[in-house]
Amino acid sequence: MTTPFPFTAVVGQDDLRLALLLNAVSPAVGGVLVRGEKGTAKSTAVRALSALLPEVAVVPGCRFSCDPAAPDPACPDGPHETGPGAQRPARMVELPVGASEDRLVGALDIERALAEGVKAFEPGLLADAHRGILYVDEVNLLHDHLVDLLLDAAAMGASYVEREGVSVRHAARFLLVGTMNPEEGELRPQLLDRFGLTVEVAASREPDQRVEVVRRRLAYDDDPEGFATRWADEETSVRARIIAARALLPSVRLGDGALRQIAATCAAFEVDGMRADIVMARTATALAAWAGRTDVLAEDVRQAALLALPHRRRRNPFDAPGLDENKLDETLEEFAEPEPEDDDPDPDGGPDGPGGGGQQPPEPDSDGPQGDDAGAQPEAGEGGEPQPSGSGEQQPVRASEPFRTKALSVPGIGEGAAGRRSRARTEHGRTTGAKRPRGALTKLHLAATIQAAAPHQLARGRAGRGLVVRRDDLRQATREGREGNLVLFVVDASGSMAARQRMSAVKGAVLSLLLDAYQRRDKVGLVTFRGSAADVALPPTSSVDAAAVRLESLPTGGRTPLAAGLLKAHDVLRVERLRDPARRALVVLVTDGRATGGPEPVALAGRAARLFAADGVASVVVDCESGPVRLGLAGQLAGELEGTAVTLDELRADSIAGLVRDVQGNQGRSGSSSRRAA
Repeated sequence: MTTPFPFTAVVGQDDLRLALLLNAVSPAVGGVLVRGEKGTAKSTAVRALSALLPEVAVVPGCRFSCDPAAPDPACPDGPHETGPGAQRPARMVELPVGASEDRLVGALDIERALAEGVKAFEPGLLADAHRGILYVDEVNLLHDHLVDLLLDAAAMGASYVEREGVSVRHAARFLLVGTMNPEEGELRPQLLDRFGLTVEVAASREPDQRVEVVRRRLAYDDDPEGFATRWADEETSVRARIIAARALLPSVRLGDGALRQIAATCAAFEVDGMRADIVMARTATALAAWAGRTDVLAEDVRQAALLALPHRRRRNPFDAPGLDENKLDETLEEFAEPEPEDDDPDPDGGPDGPGGGGQQPPEPDSDGPQGDDAGAQPEAGEGGEPQPSGSGEQQPVRASEPFRTKALSVPGIGEGAAGRRSRARTEHGRTTGAKRPRGALTKLHLAATIQAAAPHQLARGRAGRGLVVRRDDLRQATREGREGNLVLFVVDASGSMAARQRMSAVKGAVLSLLLDAYQRRDKVGLVTFRGSAADVALPPTSSVDAAAVRLESLPTGGRTPLAAGLLKAHDVLRVERLRDPARRALVVLVTDGRATGGPEPVALAGRAARLFAADGVASVVVDCESGPVRLGLAGQLAGELEGTAVTLDELRADSIAGLVRDVQGNQGRSGSSSRRAA
């Protein structure tokens, strides 16, 4: 077994270590979500925590880690007698992103259940993690059906496995720890709220600290056991402190003054529901116990707010996590009560372990375009008239207020990753038929199985009540659900689009569609074209936040190389099909249809558009042309794409959903509908 990196040897990351230690002291805090860039010791710190947890007492031979002092009466391995039990280390169980449902919750032997009526159950990862840690690396990439199962287990403290009338239930209470890189996509709000605390981590910019990180890592890689031995005393000290804090925790007093500060803080930051108040109270209590105190102080409440509220105050997916510390201090001061005299004050004035000091977790730096248009002078004619073609560039304008859109979907039935946009054959959804299983049976179609087995009962010598079922009789249920798509935005940023009111509306429309893509679990990409070329502003990614940042800083001006934009988008789709062939694409082209630069630019754009039609790529054209005289070029372009066109006015009036319910791909009727829209 590989020797883990010592927890106390992690350099810096004080808030991360403090959040993990508070959960070790009080698992009721509710777990930790660690957000940050790659290479910041997120996984290292989490894996190192398990070595510090005190041992747990379990019933010998119980696969579900029942507590011998209070065994679960419904345990599948029970009933158990109360007794001293056996001691074992606390487990840390890792949930792979690509795990199956059966691997997470366990599996029933369907054949034995039907033929013999017995509950032959193989426990899953939730059973292994009971009374320990369940760690999910890249938790934001976890499939929706696994997220649903985690939510159910976290809410009820138990896991239920039900298959065709056969049911198994077992306790599943665990410390949920997740790590994620926000650049790869955000987390579903329901699961986000289940994490008690959140921490933002980033690599240090201090040379001395970075040198120490490298020095320790190299020493560990050269001799893991020797390195761990050198840190054994510190590990033992922290382990003893966790045990002492756990023993002190029931004696910690959470006074009315601290409770009022907690309630006032949650109200001031307008967090949803009451879970934030409860988590803050438990965190403040754990902070006091960690500091060796029996009273919760204002500094505990402040630190609890910095750990428990940032991920709960986000009003939409594009809001950056974090708290206004000045507002926090004002709220705490307003609702503070005079501190009682303390004969033995804490010399450090607060938690003296890792993370003491209550510093706000750093926010990740924006990786969007920075300063590309610094000092650029706005072009003349911002009142709505088309800008003259040229090399001029305008400062980026802010997006207008986003609005809600109805669903755009790709026609047909796909087989891509689970999501909420287009129809697809999935493991979850409504049952549409049955087929012979390939490999292990996961979703039994009971009626089809009985129908297949019934004609053979006499030949198989059936004598009792049980149905004689063979492997060949089993039928897998086929289901239809929804998939996520690749939504590729192709945005015209040329001079003809640079009028401020128009570009603000365009950005608002694209931002609205980005919000929709976030909710439907899509991947997104962004291609822009202006001047003499097209650029991939954002390669296909699950991070809708990154797309919003690129969109906000998008400069405009110059000629309109429409064909270059389409060809660049076509190349992006070609590469993406090689990487993820099952994910279907939806192209959203935002343009007024004009093309300039080079010989016959409009005809060249039409030829580029026909490449998408030949590949059967679904598309919608957002027509941004304005003014009393309209050329209808965007509508013609939609016809070449065999897609659908809507005007910018219709889009801004929230009517895109009524006009474009299903984006037609390579069907004849889509071409006629686009010409009518034009």
